[in-house]
Amino acid sequence: MLILALMMAPLVPAMVPAPAFAVQPDEVLADPVLEARARDLSKVLRCPVCQSENIDESNAEVSRDLRILVRERLVAGDSDSAVLDYVTARYGEYVLFQPDASGGNLILWLAGPVMLLAGLGIGFSFLRGRRPGVEPPVEALDAAEQRRLDEILDK
Repeated sequence: MLILALMMAPLVPAMVPAPAFAVQPDEVLADPVLEARARDLSKVLRCPVCQSENIDESNAEVSRDLRILVRERLVAGDSDSAVLDYVTARYGEYVLFQPDASGGNLILWLAGPVMLLAGLGIGFSFLRGRRPGVEPPVEALDAAEQRRLDEILDK
């Protein structure tokens, strides 16, 4: 058993999944600084087809087109924010993994916390209203009511 474990030990690193990058060799820029910026930008842009992958990891054709577009804009001298603005103008805010918290998006950013606070407030007021000992005291029966009750119970 020990011999089998020793034989299998070198294979363990091969079993650990490595991140799969879809960047093709013909897409890589010669300038390592620009390539690093392109990779950073590719990680914050969502693939319009895959929806849960960034364009750096997606094999979809539109992701390849976006990777090439990002690299072209960087070679042209655009800043990172200018590249993101350009891609957002062409594909919409959907391609951003973290859209700006402004305008219509501000409502979406704030809706979750507001609903949480509203739910907590409603729950607190409901539970507070159910507290024992909050009910008003019961008044004692007067003599006439007590006689009538005794008559009813004796029958």
